Amino acid sequence: MAHVSRKLSNAFEGALAGGGDPATSPLYIFGPFLKLIVVAGVAQVTFGASVWLVVFTIAMVSAMYRLVMLWVTDGSGGSGLSEEEFGSWAVKLNAGITFIEYTLTFLVSMAALVTFIADRFPVLNDMFLGLRIRAFVAIGLSVVTGWLVNRGPKVAARAFGPATAAVLLLLWIMVFATIWQYGFRLPTIDWQAFAPPYIGYTFGGFARILAVMTGIEVFANLVAAYDGSPQDKSRKAFGSLLIIMGTTAVTMLIVGPIIFELADPTNAEVSVFTQTMDLLLPAPLPFVGTLVGVAVLLSASAASAQGLQNLFVGLRFRHYVPKFMGKRNPFGVADKPVWLEVGLVIICFIFFGTHEETYLAIYAAGVFILLSMTGWAASKRLLRELRQSYSGGQTAASTLPRVGVLLGTIIASLLTTGATAIIFQERFFEGAWTYLLFLPLLYVAFSYFRTHLGEPTAVEDRLGKLIAGRPALATSDIGRGFAEVYPPQHILVPLDGSPLAETAVPVATHMAKQFDIPLTLFSVTDRSAQSEQKAYLDELAAQWQDRMKAVQTAVQTGPVAKTIEQTAVAHNVNLIVMSTRGHSGMRRLLLGSVAGQLVQQVTLPVLLLPPVLETAVPTQFRKILITLDGSKYAERVLPYTLPIARKFGSELLLLTVPQRNSEETLGLKMQQYLDSVAKFCNNEGILAKVCLTGDDPAKTAIQISQDANIDLIMLATHGRGSWQRMLLGSVADEIVRNANCPVFLVPTRQTTERISINEE
Repeated sequence: MAHVSRKLSNAFEGALAGGGDPATSPLYIFGPFLKLIVVAGVAQVTFGASVWLVVFTIAMVSAMYRLVMLWVTDGSGGSGLSEEEFGSWAVKLNAGITFIEYTLTFLVSMAALVTFIADRFPVLNDMFLGLRIRAFVAIGLSVVTGWLVNRGPKVAARAFGPATAAVLLLLWIMVFATIWQYGFRLPTIDWQAFAPPYIGYTFGGFARILAVMTGIEVFANLVAAYDGSPQDKSRKAFGSLLIIMGTTAVTMLIVGPIIFELADPTNAEVSVFTQTMDLLLPAPLPFVGTLVGVAVLLSASAASAQGLQNLFVGLRFRHYVPKFMGKRNPFGVADKPVWLEVGLVIICFIFFGTHEETYLAIYAAGVFILLSMTGWAASKRLLRELRQSYSGGQTAASTLPRVGVLLGTIIASLLTTGATAIIFQERFFEGAWTYLLFLPLLYVAFSYFRTHLGEPTAVEDRLGKLIAGRPALATSDIGRGFAEVYPPQHILVPLDGSPLAETAVPVATHMAKQFDIPLTLFSVTDRSAQSEQKAYLDELAAQWQDRMKAVQTAVQTGPVAKTIEQTAVAHNVNLIVMSTRGHSGMRRLLLGSVAGQLVQQVTLPVLLLPPVLETAVPTQFRKILITLDGSKYAERVLPYTLPIARKFGSELLLLTVPQRNSEETLGLKMQQYLDSVAKFCNNEGILAKVCLTGDDPAKTAIQISQDANIDLIMLATHGRGSWQRMLLGSVADEIVRNANCPVFLVPTRQTTERISINEE
């Protein structure tokens, strides 16, 4: 089966997937900014200083988010970092602000959309039944958007499409048209802008333009949506951020002065961006630009609604909202939060109008609060790391770069915090006061339901985090957070000279051939028998040498489990294949007790084969059973499952055995969880089915493996309890002893040096 990836593969794809909100910001930020400084008569002095101050802030905040993307790779971004550094109160505060921000995103985007339409059709500004016609248009589009989003992400994706690419193209056309007609002119800084009586307008303009930072958090959420290792993901996500924020910064620096020169901010009928398009671009490009703006703003509204769906599902799983608010409809999405958002938006349009600047400052205030929290959380972590470096004996010279990064992060935090203060001071009585009302109310509501519904179990809490942390993308799903890929790179086969032990060789060589990787045949023996054992291994290797890339041999002395681990590390092995029974040779190496000891001690995946007298037939692994329980530990088997399933064209059966006496709601959550994992696998081109049944994990897995003719059972293990036991108490041990098919065990205590695991 061919591999079909639905994850983001490069930075440009990420920019298109998540950059709709910040990419549209140049379309509407210049209006409120220019109106402030032009009407006050200070534009000639303060314009350049405000613009350059914003560009500097973009650079500082972007550098700060580079750290966030390196630290938090599960998709929760700045909110996840804030929770880690500040505690549970940050979750409730962040959730409250996020709810307000999603609603304001819908408001601002829809208001800017109807402004763009009214630019071309001024009749929309006329009155009808006590409201402007544009209000009816905004209400109608809001209802249609909510309806489409509630019909599922596929419908939403088809309806709104990748409009971000079009707006990026529009902005760069404006940039090149400006350079072609007016030359390369950057805004100049008049230092009087920072002296009385101008400084207030300079920073007031700065706060208004800084609305370009809206949506920047989505790039930190996108980290979990890329292919590759955590480091690759963070690098690609940062590349996406640079593409979008770089475009907005260039637009402000090059097109901004021309907007200031050509447009009339006092013209209430046509936005300054549309005025500039009409004067700068040849027909019909300005009209096409309007259509592009409408499309991407509609897409931004839809994205906010999708984000709200994910937020409420996550909050429901974590017992912060009543379950009906996070209940999924037949299309698999939580529809009630969207209708709540649409209802609030309609009320605002009726009572407060449809001009984006009415809501923009309030919207920006919430964004700045979130950015400030992220900045101070990053500063706190950097300071802690710096202290650890000093206590670890590092010199001042070696820690100097970290000091610079810390200072830059503090500057970014101060700038965003200052912008927050400015917005609240200027717009407190124009709507900013609502944060002081709604945030405490939401905080109290979240706390009430958490207390009333009780603390969720560890699995429930984690399911909530997975969903609440998903980025607001049409293609988002729960699988992105843990879909690493770790294919076999080098296989080690422990042998003791017995026929039963050798049954592992055909299976191991077949896998090595399929993945085109080296194989090492290995024995632990006494010094007196080393030469004899080496000759045996060399003879065995010669039989398989022509069938694969490379067959190596090695013989060592010492404690069996420890020696195997050391040899595996020395040869860069990442999979051990062995039989669970054997005779003589390595002092019962392959007897069950020693195999259990090996599995408990090593930090590598182990493929255990059941004991058979006849020569093992290389399996094709057509059907694979995966055991999951909703925990991050059980999921660590998935990165090893995916490459095997792709290579062998396997069908997956995802099994969860409900906890005894568990509530029905938990069973529903586990069903949703399994469905989400299956959906992810299906999107990866791997057929996956789910099974939620049984009451005894080991017996259920064994029975299903027999009934469904399973070729391979895969599960995660840890060394809890006595050395005979593995993860899930005795579950793995019992499965290994009684299964009639191979069992693939992934230890959850793998060291960070050998493998990067994405912690939730």
